[in-house]
Amino acid sequence: MINLSQIRAQFPILNREIHGKPLIYLDNAATSQKPLSVIEVESNYYKELNANVHRGIHTLSQLATDEMENSRKKVQKFINAKHDYEVIFTKGTTESINLITYALSNSGKLSKDDEIIITHLEHHSNIVPWQMLCQRTGAKLKVIPINEEGILNLDFLRENLSDRTKIVSFNYVSNALGIVNPVQEMISLIRQNSGAWIVVDGAQAVPHFKVDVQALDCDFFAFSGHKMYAPTGTGVLYGKEAVLESLEPFHGGGEMIATCSFEKTTYAALPFKFEAGTPNIAGNIALGAAVDFIENIGHETLQQHENNLLKYAQNRLLEIEKLTVYGEKAHRTGVVSFNLQNAGISSDVGMILDKLGIAVRTGHHCTQPIMDFFNIAGTVRASFAVYNTNEEVDALVEGVKKAQRMLS
Repeated sequence: MINLSQIRAQFPILNREIHGKPLIYLDNAATSQKPLSVIEVESNYYKELNANVHRGIHTLSQLATDEMENSRKKVQKFINAKHDYEVIFTKGTTESINLITYALSNSGKLSKDDEIIITHLEHHSNIVPWQMLCQRTGAKLKVIPINEEGILNLDFLRENLSDRTKIVSFNYVSNALGIVNPVQEMISLIRQNSGAWIVVDGAQAVPHFKVDVQALDCDFFAFSGHKMYAPTGTGVLYGKEAVLESLEPFHGGGEMIATCSFEKTTYAALPFKFEAGTPNIAGNIALGAAVDFIENIGHETLQQHENNLLKYAQNRLLEIEKLTVYGEKAHRTGVVSFNLQNAGISSDVGMILDKLGIAVRTGHHCTQPIMDFFNIAGTVRASFAVYNTNEEVDALVEGVKKAQRMLS
């Protein structure tokens, strides 16, 4: 059993009030709160270790380097990468995907009439970079459609895989709806029917359940630290060694070179080839502390708690008349996305909830194609983390009822 009081005590922000009400934070799909263990590790770097990494022979530089590389090893174990140098530190999922797209074009890996497949469930950060890549290269973008439950049409994927397919990129979990995609089945289909590289956006997966990139057999896996209790501005791109070795860098500058002259530059070995410039050292070290936090709780314990919360929240919300939950019957995790009929726009509901101290996300959630599919402007999204409780869900439900009375 999870000890919620002990877990909540580790999050100082949960003690504050909003508009005179205890904070109920249900916006975890946007960013999670940070436990003291993560906050203290980041703070201690600046108080005790502050020095640049990989570049100094002095003690502080060596200690900082050791701490950051130890964090890389923690991430390697966390996602079960084969090698620690397959773990590249980035600012987050968005930069990770952009790194892939620019590395592909810098390397001449795509040409006119090659094809890239994504899905209708993607965050803008897994749409726009591919559109930009298509504009640079002349490649074509194809989109796997969804049905009324938000479930992907895998027949479309099967029918559109060919020798022209160079990239298939999709999220593990939809940030807008919480739908868990059949990633293993999709990867098997792709492997059987094309030689495409597979990119998985795991931003909404790693906070909620165990991920094994070797078992998945994806070529790339991207995620953000700030959604899994780590600081903002941290993230990871995992890539298979052979794939990363075949690509040209995204950024050029210090740290990523082996030799540099005015005539020629050669690049450093992995992962530094893709880590130009001074990194977010404190954040990267604190990312390792966030990994420790999750693993100390245990993936199964965390997942069971959050799944129970989601089930409870959906059942309670569906007691409210004229309320629609999107993707209600799909396999989901972490998110319940809903609207009240005849109650204005989602932001109106969100503002009323905020006055009650309840933080939810409203709008299109950087997934405008999903909203267009359902012919809505946006949704109210409640998203859960390990520190949330059934009592907070009850408060959310009462707040939604109040919003309905005020807005109908």
